[in-house]
Amino acid sequence: MKKYIYPSVLSIAGFDGSGGAGIQADIKTISALGCYATTVLTALPVQNTTGVKTIYPIPDTAVREQLVCILDDIFPHAIKIGMVHSSELAYIIRETLDAYKKVPVIFDPVMVSTSGHKLIEDKTIQTIIETLFPITDLLTPNLDEAAVLSGMPITKLEDMYKAGEKIKTLGVRSLLLKGGHLNSKRLTSLYFDQHNKITEFHQKKHNTINTHGSGCTLSSAIATYIARRLPLNEAVHQAQLYIDNAILTGSDVMTGKGNGPLNHFFNPLPLLKYELES
Repeated sequence: MKKYIYPSVLSIAGFDGSGGAGIQADIKTISALGCYATTVLTALPVQNTTGVKTIYPIPDTAVREQLVCILDDIFPHAIKIGMVHSSELAYIIRETLDAYKKVPVIFDPVMVSTSGHKLIEDKTIQTIIETLFPITDLLTPNLDEAAVLSGMPITKLEDMYKAGEKIKTLGVRSLLLKGGHLNSKRLTSLYFDQHNKITEFHQKKHNTINTHGSGCTLSSAIATYIARRLPLNEAVHQAQLYIDNAILTGSDVMTGKGNGPLNHFFNPLPLLKYELES
C-alpha cells in the first residue's frame, strides 16, 4: 500500500491576533497554496490593523523546545523565518537548525516598523547577519530594512541596485529586494540570485491600504512553492503573482479600522500529497 506525505513548511515567526500578518498570515498562505503549515512562535505582539501596541517575548527555552519538537516529528520541506527580536534567539535558531538536515530557508528580516522605527537593536541586527544570513537561501527585506542592512538611503531604483549589491556581500545566497515603499507608479522588486544575476519583477500598484502582512505573505509563499518542488527563481516568480492577486482581491474589503489584510484565499488549493519515498 502506498504511503503519502504532505509537503510541509515551518514558519518561525511572531503572532498577530488580528490575523493579517506573522504566523497567522503564514498559516493562511501555506494552506491556500496546498501545503501543510507548522509553526514556532518567537514573540507575542499585541496588535491589530491599526498597529502594534506592545510586544511580549517568548522565553528562549520555549522557542528552542518548540523547534526541536516540530523538527523531530514533522520535518519541513522549507522554512520561513520572520521576527527574530534578540541575539539569543538568533543563536538558538541557528544552533538548533544546524543539528538537522539542511532545507531551504527563506528569511523575512522584520527590523523596521511601518512608521520607520527600528524594532531591534543594532547589536541584534549584527548577530542576525552573522548567525542567520549564512543559512539563508533567500532574504526578503523591504526598502526600510534594506536601508538598515546596506547603510544607505534608498529613494530610487538605482539605489535599490546599489543596496542589493551591498547586502549580497553580507553572506546570503540570494536576495529579493521588495520595492513596495518606493515612490513610483509601479512596484518593482529586484531578485539577486546566487549567480549574481539580477531580475526585475514589475507589478501594478493597487489603490488600497489593505497590505497588512504582505511581507510575511510573500516570504511564506516563496517557501511554500519551494516545498512544492519549484526551483527558487520560479518560486519567487509564482509568489509575486500570488501576492498581487491576494492584494487585488482584498483591496475593497474593510477588515478593522486600519490597514487591512490580504485575501489569502482568493483561489485556495486542496492539500497536496506526495508519495512517500521508501
